[in-house]
Amino acid sequence: MVEDPLATADCLQITREMGFDRLLSADQPYTTSCPLPFQADSVKTARDVTRSTLLRWGLSELSDDAALVVSELVTNAVRYAVYAGARRDIQLLLMRITPHVLLAVADPSDDVPTPKEPDFVSENGRGLYIVETYSQCWGWDPLARGGKAVWALFRTES
Repeated sequence: MVEDPLATADCLQITREMGFDRLLSADQPYTTSCPLPFQADSVKTARDVTRSTLLRWGLSELSDDAALVVSELVTNAVRYAVYAGARRDIQLLLMRITPHVLLAVADPSDDVPTPKEPDFVSENGRGLYIVETYSQCWGWDPLARGGKAVWALFRTES
């Protein structure tokens, strides 16, 4: 649920104007970027980077939800980007755009992320449902170099 649609629209407009390609390669204030290899332990690394970044920014109240969402996004990237030939690493990006935190995972796959109806018996297929449930909103943007950035937006209390 979007509590402040104008603030959310402003945040998303900033990311689209700059472009995820530029955000992923630039050293911006209140931005953390981390390359992740195509391996299962990248999920733990992404959670650790997310938690430590939010703690450093004084936003530890977002840590649990953001760590869960980043786990799902990186798991999807590792699982599906392998089919894209793994031309480059996965890239994690966290960006503070007050009053939001944007979390994005870029991967080399051009496949569009498609939510599935959650099957609570199956061991997979719930990832984007979890992302949608725990973030304010989510989406994806194609990258100029190929691939995509799947992002989730969180609203901060401060």
